[in-house]
Amino acid sequence: MTDEPPPRPVPTLLDLFLTYGKIGLIGFGGINAWARRVLVEEKRWLTDQEYAETLGLGQVLPGPNALNASIMVGDRFHGAAGAIVAPGAMFGGPLILLAGLAMFYDAYGEVPVVKAVLAGIAAAAAGMVIGTAAKMTQKIRPPPSLLAVGLCALVAAGLFRVPLPYVVLGLAPFGILAAYRVLRAK
Repeated sequence: MTDEPPPRPVPTLLDLFLTYGKIGLIGFGGINAWARRVLVEEKRWLTDQEYAETLGLGQVLPGPNALNASIMVGDRFHGAAGAIVAPGAMFGGPLILLAGLAMFYDAYGEVPVVKAVLAGIAAAAAGMVIGTAAKMTQKIRPPPSLLAVGLCALVAAGLFRVPLPYVVLGLAPFGILAAYRVLRAK
């Protein structure tokens, strides 16, 4: 008798489409938070570590990180077809919704109640991003050297407003070295 966890489910192309459609429609202001919740906790298609690595790679590639991550997840399970279906589903529904909201905002954007609603939504979205980062850090428990690189990135981008490409280029060598040392020590 082994203590191996049960095999993780492998999504069909339809599963990818429906799941990423759901992620796109419920991911207001923080799609990566919802994607992590759905892909790791609900569907169990990825581990926390796999999601963190996919999102991390998606953040250093050009383009929106959620788009990059959805392409990589789709490709992982269904090759080119998955790489098209996942982001297409994720952005299709919100695109239609956004067009309607843009027309609404155009007509009523200066109304004080509408301004207050938008400010509240922005605050909630910021909280979701911070909460997801905290949850991922607790689950994957990066070693202190990698955590230090992440904190440096937070300070550089968040506090000093250093543009993301400079943060990535400046800290990537330290992150790679720290990860290499951690892997070599195992």
